[in-house]
Amino acid sequence: MKHTYCLALISLTLAACGGDDDNGTKTDAEYQDDVVVGMHDSIGVDLGTIVTAAMELQAAAPTHAWVSPADDAAIAAMKTAWKKTRVGYEHVEGATAPLFGDLDVSMDERYDGYLADLIPNGDQNLFDDEGVTGMHGIERILYSATIRAEVIDFEDALPGYKAAAYPATDEEAVAFKTKLVQKLIDDAKSLRDQWQPAQADLSEAYRGLIGLMNEQKEKVNLAASGEEESRYANITMFDLRNNLEGTKKVYELFRPWIMFREGAEPDGMIQGRFSALATLYNATSGDEIPAVPATWSSDSPSATDLATPFGVLWKTVRDDVDATVDGSVVFEMNEIAVLLGFPEFTEE
Repeated sequence: MKHTYCLALISLTLAACGGDDDNGTKTDAEYQDDVVVGMHDSIGVDLGTIVTAAMELQAAAPTHAWVSPADDAAIAAMKTAWKKTRVGYEHVEGATAPLFGDLDVSMDERYDGYLADLIPNGDQNLFDDEGVTGMHGIERILYSATIRAEVIDFEDALPGYKAAAYPATDEEAVAFKTKLVQKLIDDAKSLRDQWQPAQADLSEAYRGLIGLMNEQKEKVNLAASGEEESRYANITMFDLRNNLEGTKKVYELFRPWIMFREGAEPDGMIQGRFSALATLYNATSGDEIPAVPATWSSDSPSATDLATPFGVLWKTVRDDVDATVDGSVVFEMNEIAVLLGFPEFTEE
């Protein structure tokens, strides 16, 4: 995912702005240190999961041309491992993407994002470690037999488009295994090994969480036209749930500091919005987004379309992450950012 907020790697310069109180409460600096330690340990687990899952995917990949049904079991095993990489990355990207922008692009950019930088020829070799790479480059191959028509229609119009396909030769299969998947392994290891939150400005990590919540509406919007992230596997609800879970997991590390500074009320509002979004996402069974009405328009949806399961999801997510709406999760997280002395998240 190519984030719109600032990508930076800078030294931690937040100074303590409070002292010990009469009851021996920690200082701001000590709370910040606790967040750094917690982020290192918690996110480190998910980064390790990405590495392990990518290696499982590589181990399952045949070194001969893929043929169904003979290779169906291997393809299913690769899909299972691939989904594990998505869980891990959706959990951590809010904190890591603002700090490791190049790796975020290499691991998580969408097909159209890559092609925008590869005009006019695109990437005509689907299986090597150049051009289109990362989780979505792998996903596009794994799910090439079942890609939705609206996704193909969207991508077919892109300059440099090449239709997705399984490896048709032994050479392509070996390249998929030893180049494309190996690059994901190498990138995931690099991210894991470089992850040292003590080097990062906590304000950027916190803004990354807000930005990730703000992007929930983009994920739903793009799903309506076949442009979403995990478009080939068709698992937008899976991504939404894991993004929310990852945001909650990292936000939890900031909670003691937030409650020390501002009491329980601001945190309670955030927890309420998280719970409401979780309830909304869990109301849809399975990993797929609800069916998009044939007459859908994101610019001016009709009342009839808004009453459909997709319309309800679209409107609720939009309202719940609207930075301008008092009570939305992004609005409330921005309020806390200001209280902690962090800059607010803004859409560019």
